[in-house]
Amino acid sequence: MNDNATPTQRTAEKVEIAIHLDSEVLDQIKHLTNDPSRIIETAIKQWLRGEKQPDEDLTRHLRRNPPVPPKGEWND
Repeated sequence: MNDNATPTQRTAEKVEIAIHLDSEVLDQIKHLTNDPSRIIETAIKQWLRGEKQPDEDLTRHLRRNPPVPPKGEWND
């Protein structure tokens, strides 16, 4: 490989692939951009680098032992 490749040379190295996506996922991607391939490529690069962006709706940090309520509520 040529380590001194310019960005224009690297774009020439791109290949076209076919993938199967859920139609709802594709609709969400199309809502963000007119070029879904850029979002998919960026997501794959982040995944390969090990970068994670937590999804706050799906990621919850639960306390290991929640506090016990005072006597008389449900703790009779």
